[in-house]
Amino acid sequence: MKHIVLLKLSGEALAKNDGFGIKMEKVKAIAEEIKKLKDTGVSMGIVTGAGNIWRGRDAVEIGMDRISADYMGMMGTILNSMALASSLESIGVKARVVSSLPVGSIVEPYNQKEAKKCLENGEIVLFAGGTGMPFFSTDTNAALRACEMGIDLILMAKNGTDGVYDSDPRKNPKAKKFTQITYEEIINNHLGVMDLTAASLCDENNLKVIVFDMAVSGNIKNVIEHPEIGTIITK
Repeated sequence: MKHIVLLKLSGEALAKNDGFGIKMEKVKAIAEEIKKLKDTGVSMGIVTGAGNIWRGRDAVEIGMDRISADYMGMMGTILNSMALASSLESIGVKARVVSSLPVGSIVEPYNQKEAKKCLENGEIVLFAGGTGMPFFSTDTNAALRACEMGIDLILMAKNGTDGVYDSDPRKNPKAKKFTQITYEEIINNHLGVMDLTAASLCDENNLKVIVFDMAVSGNIKNVIEHPEIGTIITK
């Protein structure tokens, strides 16, 4: 069976220099990096965040209801996924966007059996629209889709952070990087690399996650053979 992984990207990785919007030059560069991994024979599901388009937590803090904010975030993931799929197609990589959030004929509705068949046939499948329900993050969506697709490895790409630390390395120059850590340690120490629902789901289903820095050229491909460039999270 073809080796299949799930790549989790932050929305900020696609953003313009001010952190918002979609910068297509960045999207194209990420597509090229993804192609390098696919050319090794690895098939891939992808989940993107939406922080470059909509930051629901900020809206909730000023009084917007959580449900509306979450649905807006889900729509943001559809925009990011469409942009990335278009860039992949432009360089000869077959990709399709499927959404758990119904959006008419813009993208295909998510169907577990069809999506799994596409992955097994070597297509890249972008899982957009979150879980289709509020109160769940894109981290949880990534864990959920990995479980449904029978994927046992999630590549969690960070933009400028090369793994899991005991404190924020951008604020604490003495922060300690972990080469390997368990979900229990992440949950008990509130390390914040993923939300608690996602961590629990990965733990319960024995999923391995590698957290790495996607800002380094070649890392999306290299992290498969050299996981030590990041942090491995296991049960």
